[in-house]
Amino acid sequence: MEKLFLFNTLSRQKEEFIPIEDGKAGMYCCGPTVYNFAHIGNLRAYFFEDILKRVLLYNGFKVKHVMNITDVGHLVSDDDEGEDKMEKGANREGKTVWEIAEFYTEAFKSDIAMLNIIPPTIYCKATDFIKEQVEMVKCLDNKGYTYSTNDGVYFDTQKFPEYGKLALLDIEGLEEGKRIAFSDEKKHKTDFALWKFSPKNQKRQMEWESPWGTGFPGWHIECSAMSIKFLGRHFDIHCGGVDHIPIHHTNEIAQAEACTGEKFVNYWLHGEFLIEEKGKMSKSAGEFLRLKTLVDKGYSPLDYRYFLLMTHYRKKIKFSFENLDAARNGFQNLKNKLKEIKGALKDAKEGLSDEATKYRTKFIDSINDDLNIGEGLAILWDVLKSELDANDKINLANEFDRILGLDLAKIEAEQAGDIPSEVIELANKRKEAKAAKDFKLADELRQQIKDKGYELLDKKGGEFDIKPL
Repeated sequence: MEKLFLFNTLSRQKEEFIPIEDGKAGMYCCGPTVYNFAHIGNLRAYFFEDILKRVLLYNGFKVKHVMNITDVGHLVSDDDEGEDKMEKGANREGKTVWEIAEFYTEAFKSDIAMLNIIPPTIYCKATDFIKEQVEMVKCLDNKGYTYSTNDGVYFDTQKFPEYGKLALLDIEGLEEGKRIAFSDEKKHKTDFALWKFSPKNQKRQMEWESPWGTGFPGWHIECSAMSIKFLGRHFDIHCGGVDHIPIHHTNEIAQAEACTGEKFVNYWLHGEFLIEEKGKMSKSAGEFLRLKTLVDKGYSPLDYRYFLLMTHYRKKIKFSFENLDAARNGFQNLKNKLKEIKGALKDAKEGLSDEATKYRTKFIDSINDDLNIGEGLAILWDVLKSELDANDKINLANEFDRILGLDLAKIEAEQAGDIPSEVIELANKRKEAKAAKDFKLADELRQQIKDKGYELLDKKGGEFDIKPL
């Protein structure tokens, strides 16, 4: 088995992945809060986790992947104040909270399926595990880590000396209002809610009885309680977006380790934001791009996946339709190249030549270096442009696609009566000529295509169709 190195947020460096149990990897990923559709920025996090899972599987690990569905307790503010996002969504649409949760959970699952994201081994809804969350709060209460206020039960962060180690927080240096609002009842700026009491003047749609009063769990407790239930008190990998580092994941570590007295997670991995001209994509602004928005504009979900493959997960990626067009063109060129190669293949066979094995080794080295998928994609292009025979190229492309997830094996070879590879090559050259504004050459190439008995039809975004005359 090759060595796999991952960047651990906890240590701020790449570390060799050494599982707790040989040959197995336990992985917990923070899932969606199902009060609205996922936007394409949200989906980037699940895409990065999919690459991680595929790399683990490629390296021979048996992966147990757990993802939560937050359907209660996530307030509109991270300072444990404001309306529950689920209740807000229900009020917005005139539906019950349960209906909202079911609808947006299914919408999320549809989105990740369209992106070729392998679903988790286990989905766990917060509302299905209230008992486990209450038990964890009891554990913390019995050990003296909690105190109560008028609005809930809070974790006293001053009683956990290692609080903030993931985010490298300077607790003393935190100014009021910089991280979470400081109320008269909250003892310290960083204290957070474990259990919230229902408002006295209204009945919530989601509320439960507890030793402390009727209410609902805080957002952070669900992930600790459910990850421990399915992966144990100490497991391998925990993932999420970089926005989870300073509060959500910091609080998860504190409550889990305070309760169990053990190390919670060995490797913490975080994906960077997708940004627009105006900054990070956010639902709070009221307008955001869904995957369906891209599809309605004529893009394939795999065009967006190809776009995401071009940037390392720990780097911000700037979204624009111009950048997405470039990715779509690149993906189309890749498919055209594979069609051309498959069309030239005479006798398919398994196995790789010695020269092809060198490319395979380079690819493995890239993906095992903290999931360097952008370099892996570049190596695939090197393969397709190389002097390797068609059999090696196709076998390598199919193997690499176990990580890339672009459905390359489904690209059909050109058969008799299909568009000849030489015509496709002329069309690609014409597209390059048009991009270079060499319109004279573009016209000449169009005529050459016509002379071979085919008509070239230009489409939006530089794409084209080819039809027999």
